[in-house]
Amino acid sequence: MSDQLAGRQRDRGGASQRIVVKFRDHIGLPHAAADLPGALDSRQVVPWEAMSARYPGITIGPLHHSSQPAQLTRLAERAAQLDVDYKPPDFAGYFLIDCPASVDPEEVVTTLLALRAVESAYVQSRPLPPPGVNGPANPRFPSQGYLQAAPGGIDAVYAWTFPGGDGAGMGFVDLEQGWTLNHEDLLGAGITLISGLNEAYFGHGTAVLGEITAVDDTIGDVGIVPHVAARVISQFRTSASDYNTPDAITSAIATMAFGDVLELEAQVGTAGLTNMPVEAESATFDAIRLATSLGIVVVEAGGNGSNDLDTFTSGGQQILNRASAAFRDSGAIVVAAASSASPHSRLSFSNYGSRIDCYGWGQNIDTTGDGWTGNTTTAYTSGFGGTSGATPIVAGAAIAVQAMAQASLGYRFSPRQLREILKAPANSTASSAPATDRIGRMPNLRAIIDGSALNLAPNVYLRDYPADDGSVPRPAAYSNSPDIIVTATAAVDPPAAYGPGSGTENSTTLGDDVVESRENYVYVRVSNRGGSPAPNVTATVYWSPPATLVTPNLWTEIGSVVLPTVAVGRVLTVSDAILWPAASVPALGHYCFVALVGTAADPAPNPGDLLDWANYLEFVTNNNQVAWHNFNVTAPPPSAPPRSLIELPFLAVGAPREGVEMGLEIEAYLPEGAKVFLDAPWTLIDSLRLRSPFVKPHGRAGARALLPVSARGRQRLGSGFFPAGAKIPLKLRVEMPEGAHDRPFQLAARQYSRGIEVGRVGWTLLAPVKERPETGYESSETDDREPATA
Repeated sequence: MSDQLAGRQRDRGGASQRIVVKFRDHIGLPHAAADLPGALDSRQVVPWEAMSARYPGITIGPLHHSSQPAQLTRLAERAAQLDVDYKPPDFAGYFLIDCPASVDPEEVVTTLLALRAVESAYVQSRPLPPPGVNGPANPRFPSQGYLQAAPGGIDAVYAWTFPGGDGAGMGFVDLEQGWTLNHEDLLGAGITLISGLNEAYFGHGTAVLGEITAVDDTIGDVGIVPHVAARVISQFRTSASDYNTPDAITSAIATMAFGDVLELEAQVGTAGLTNMPVEAESATFDAIRLATSLGIVVVEAGGNGSNDLDTFTSGGQQILNRASAAFRDSGAIVVAAASSASPHSRLSFSNYGSRIDCYGWGQNIDTTGDGWTGNTTTAYTSGFGGTSGATPIVAGAAIAVQAMAQASLGYRFSPRQLREILKAPANSTASSAPATDRIGRMPNLRAIIDGSALNLAPNVYLRDYPADDGSVPRPAAYSNSPDIIVTATAAVDPPAAYGPGSGTENSTTLGDDVVESRENYVYVRVSNRGGSPAPNVTATVYWSPPATLVTPNLWTEIGSVVLPTVAVGRVLTVSDAILWPAASVPALGHYCFVALVGTAADPAPNPGDLLDWANYLEFVTNNNQVAWHNFNVTAPPPSAPPRSLIELPFLAVGAPREGVEMGLEIEAYLPEGAKVFLDAPWTLIDSLRLRSPFVKPHGRAGARALLPVSARGRQRLGSGFFPAGAKIPLKLRVEMPEGAHDRPFQLAARQYSRGIEVGRVGWTLLAPVKERPETGYESSETDDREPATA
């Protein structure tokens, strides 16, 4: 034996070396190992007798010995029917050559590749440790942050609130080298070994299973999907020398169903690189490709070699580089490792590149087992990691999505569909530096559930205008919601009066008037654009004085009502009445309704949170669970005739807790000859820098000013500093010309911040009118052309 060969054998502990050889398709060699040598010679495939003499002790047998050729052929045929792009190789053409310690396998490979009948040959990687644990052990509290909401984790806790979110009804197989299957926190899962030997790295396999399916949260950890039907399969097939990842894969997939998840907890050394994803070897790639073509979701550890997978070459070709013409896509989801802390960044040991689809935590993972070689039934660790720890996080998310789809939609996603769902930007969390990390994205189950991928959560909303479909961000908000209704007489049958088929579905005038000094009844219409019925929806209605910015510190609660169920399909559901006692109705004037709706799975905003200015900005632009409607408190008849002078009081409001630079704008569409004046304190006039000879003192001791404003079009008055909690009393004084009482006219005051409208109050001046002694005009916001909040 040469010194070089002897050194290699010492590194391998003296174990026999193995060669994977693929003969060209449809040569038709027998499957039985005993018949192979003669067939190789007689069919002039390989001069086996001569090779045996040159390399004494070599033996050959089928690579896929756990499955019969006919079974593999049936699987390949079914895969080709399911995946039109799949061109199955001849799995019966794969064989495994064992070389004794005295034979150099690289020399045998060279001899084989010189034969016309040989398509490929390479030295099979020896058993390596699975992707290893990285990082020191950490305290167990907080224990399992990867279960929590994004951006920290994948939000498995949220998924548990939906049918299937715990993995029920799904099949899962973990492929690696060993497990402690009688661990105290895995016993309830009933995990069985499909085939192979439970041989090595027991604590590692136990840690992986704990992330996925730990079942008893009163003893130790809880898995991402604790009710999944889990099994395991070993890379050690019939003996400690029979380490065969492709055979283990084909053996597993023969027992799995479309949409099940197969996790590959392994890595290989190949082409001079260590700790590569197993699909870098062609026989394993073909086995994975068969699995994904059959609809089995394969989640594959990306490996801990610090390698740029884009630069890896096999046969001179970049087979793991998505930008390369030679790229080959197995259909697997390949996983890298990132830091546990958010924002997540690639850990130095993790492989990376365009072939990586997703990442998970690669450190500080709390789970069962010791994460490596231990085999005790009560061991736990807070320091599991590597791509070994990251891969179960992504596999768990994949299982949850498939199980929820099965439970709620009646079908499962294909492997490629699911891969795109898990890594889509709308459904996942980016790493801290995507361009340099190059580790894909971490799935966010809440985004997948609530978004278009599954759309399982209820999503209740109120319309801001009749055509509003509840979309967010909202293109506009209006102060004329058709879904806030008030009447002085209780409806006998509210759904018949205001629901589908009533003829009032899109009316924007049902909330216009409240009668002074009488009981009134308020109804709310709620819709659901989500994927499941919304139970116990609470609607709460408030009133506010007229203001350009209707912040919660101005709200006075009228009352709440619970709608038992709001069905899916964006169908209007009408609430029972909220009684508004006469004593609680404000005095004659112009006001604004605010309504909020929510349910447990889609809670309404907390008004207290909206006192923060940033939260309020998000609230008015990106929330479909609120609506506004301007209304008038009117006197009972009889009433006075119209007058030509109209006074419209309102407030200009600052952010509740911080001073903010904001501006005002008046928008008027009044008849020729009409005049408009803004009645404001001099402090506001000066803040907006509006002093001029045309601004006249007004009020007691000239403390206020009358600013002339255009009666036609928009006039931006400028911007100034609004102190925290400011409530500046303003009034629009409108002088209408004689005879201008034959049609409605519009008027609005708008408030904006950084160029974005944040609130408005509007009026429609109607004549002839429902009598109002103080103005003689009806007032309600009806302008649907611009956004508003009040």
